[in-house]
Amino acid sequence: MAVLGLKYGCNPYQGEASISCDGPLLPLSVLNGRPGYINLLDALSGWQLVCDLKTATGLPAAASFKHTSPAGAALAVPLDETESRMYFAPKEPSPIATAYIRARGADRMSSFGDFIILSDICDESCAKVIKGEVSDGILAPGYTPEALEVLKAKRKGSYCILQMDPSYKPSSALETRTLFGLTFTQERNTFIPSDKDFTNIVTKAEDISEEARRDLVVAMLTLKYTQSNSVCYACRGQSVGVGAGQQSRIHCTRLAGGKADLWMLRHHPAVLGLPFKPGLSRNDKDNVIEQYLADEREVDVIASWEACFTHKPEELTKEEKKAFIASFQPLSLASDAFFPFRDNIDRAAKSAVRYIVQPGGSLRDDDVIRAADEHGIVMVLNGVRLFLH
Repeated sequence: MAVLGLKYGCNPYQGEASISCDGPLLPLSVLNGRPGYINLLDALSGWQLVCDLKTATGLPAAASFKHTSPAGAALAVPLDETESRMYFAPKEPSPIATAYIRARGADRMSSFGDFIILSDICDESCAKVIKGEVSDGILAPGYTPEALEVLKAKRKGSYCILQMDPSYKPSSALETRTLFGLTFTQERNTFIPSDKDFTNIVTKAEDISEEARRDLVVAMLTLKYTQSNSVCYACRGQSVGVGAGQQSRIHCTRLAGGKADLWMLRHHPAVLGLPFKPGLSRNDKDNVIEQYLADEREVDVIASWEACFTHKPEELTKEEKKAFIASFQPLSLASDAFFPFRDNIDRAAKSAVRYIVQPGGSLRDDDVIRAADEHGIVMVLNGVRLFLH
């Protein structure tokens, strides 16, 4: 049996932490640093997600995980000029660097201190992006020598770097977990979206563009590895708002929708043109942007802007924000279970959602479909629940 000892369990006082497998070797190796229990939960869930994304789309993929759910997941769709500015991206990033820039950019506040997972070899371009971010570690199928040198210098040499064997497949179709001395067993979730998952269109609007279909795939696969209840908004090959672990579905939809709104507003010319003082870090800029776009702020936060801007910027009104979101390109949305009430659809429509995939099966499916028709939304009922607990 192969065993890897970990720093500690979920908390520092929970010792005897390790991972193991029946074979002579673990499918992952530690190249630098020392991983913890939560690091490995994030790394192994994220690895499955990026592999699923690449299998489904053929594109390199990246994920930014925090506390066993993705803060962001993305494909290597080229950045346009606006995206490059809003993500603080370097010139001409490599495909895998682009995937991570998008994954991190989906929700930069939640990605602070993330664990990074890449589907492809980490190159120097990607490593240099990661160098400037606050992150706990990374897992990838390999690293170029230049990338490894850059990453090993992070966190005073303690940055956690894991390498995954890309050929590894679990030996069993079953997975187990132990809770309170009892062992649970079930089949692993092997769902990958395919064409058949988009055939049951139940709304008057029926046309789904190839880009929207790709985004629905991204959203569904993101939910597959997100703690339930969960809802995911997606656009341009990436998640842009993830609502995870809420007991009520409308709370998921609101939480994810609020994140999607902030993501869209980061495209606004007023945000792109904020007069930051030279030398302000990316993380400080993220915090300031969040406060700038907030509808309600503390007075002391506004006063602190003097330390961030060369001059006080003109603020966006609620009406201006609403109009900008309404004019944005269509977003896609997936839910890990059915919508019990139409309020979810009404909220999604406020965030430019025009494509939805969900399992269906609610007693109020007719009300939910009627709401989608009123908003001109294309809705697919694919019958696939994606709970994760």
